[in-house]
Amino acid sequence: MNPTTFLPMLTRVLDEVNQISLPGPGFTRPSYSNEESRAHECIAGICEALGLKIRCDSAGNLFARLPGRDPSLPAVHIGSHLDTVGQGGAYDGTAGVAAAVALAAWFVERGQPPQADLIVTVTRAEESVWFPVSYAGSRMALGRLHPEELEARRRDTGRTLAEHMREQGFDPDAIRGLTPLRKGRFVEVHIEQGPVLSAAGDTFALVTGIRGGLRYRTAQIHGAWAHSGAAPRAARADSVFAFADLVTALDSDWAETLARGDDLAVTFGIVDAASPVHAMAKVPGELGFCLDLRSDDKAILERTDAKLAIRIAGIEAQRPGIQFALGPQSHSMPVQLSAVLLEGLRQAALALYRPLPEMLSGGGHDAAAFAAAGWDAAMLFVRNEHGSHNPDEAMHPQDLAEAVAVLAHWLDHKQDGN
Repeated sequence: MNPTTFLPMLTRVLDEVNQISLPGPGFTRPSYSNEESRAHECIAGICEALGLKIRCDSAGNLFARLPGRDPSLPAVHIGSHLDTVGQGGAYDGTAGVAAAVALAAWFVERGQPPQADLIVTVTRAEESVWFPVSYAGSRMALGRLHPEELEARRRDTGRTLAEHMREQGFDPDAIRGLTPLRKGRFVEVHIEQGPVLSAAGDTFALVTGIRGGLRYRTAQIHGAWAHSGAAPRAARADSVFAFADLVTALDSDWAETLARGDDLAVTFGIVDAASPVHAMAKVPGELGFCLDLRSDDKAILERTDAKLAIRIAGIEAQRPGIQFALGPQSHSMPVQLSAVLLEGLRQAALALYRPLPEMLSGGGHDAAAFAAAGWDAAMLFVRNEHGSHNPDEAMHPQDLAEAVAVLAHWLDHKQDGN
């Protein structure tokens, strides 16, 4: 099987979708925006021209079905998302959708369908930077979104998820009674969001699990404003120094956790001490920040969160007048991906190429939502230079084509068991 066979459709999808964006740099298609909807329409048009049966659910998720040779087998959903972070890159999510469409096109063009039904699956609102909700679209499709999450407000507009859904022509009220997708299998191709594959010279890899996350998106530190020259140290309630204490403490805790052989990542993604109230000659009385904890083990996240509370109490005791307000917590659970699907993909890679490296995903993906719902779910990572969530994402389409060839081989062969 020649991977270059898949390149024309891969290139077409990537080019056409990435023409749809708010002004740059990079690419911006917010969740439940006109841009995300236009990108979905683009994919629906391509799939319809291939003869696939198109369906869109009440949440706006897109499903394009190519019937397989054996209707008794569970359907295989392959896809990803088309929304981006602000000023993101060309491949995060979009590469996985392109992979699914190229697979369907290959089966259509050769005139012989796969063993099981192939469903190109394009989810909504995967990027939780817009709404503080993990995997909103896929969880709605799976009947697992909590009704109160429809009231989550989008970061840039302040309007709710439900309002944005209605604006795009979808029905949030129907979500409460939505019949979940019939259980099948879900496979997502995605760019790696770190440097591991690129540094090792590997083109793609199997993903064995996806880290969960625990986040405080709107945390604040309240102190007291004072004159920078007149207020003595002992009388200050300086929010920036208090924040520095917390960063230093959690960095130490993180290092200890890793030294024990446990998995953890700690990130202060936004720090805001630059409101109009601040000035050069002021002791800062307010600071906002967000905190993102990730691990492959729920217990480690919970222990880190408990240690966070202890650290905050200590800082407040040492710095009178300082008070932390972490605000609401959001989270996603760690998941292990399907051993059955991973073995099938492992064998397909061996048949075509070589043994694949295996790795953990540090970022969250729709595959985690499907796995949490009891589906067999798997992922392939494709190498990508310069990280993710930025305009400089640099995946090579040929690498993606090699990963798609593995999926094609797997889909074309026995689907029960492996």
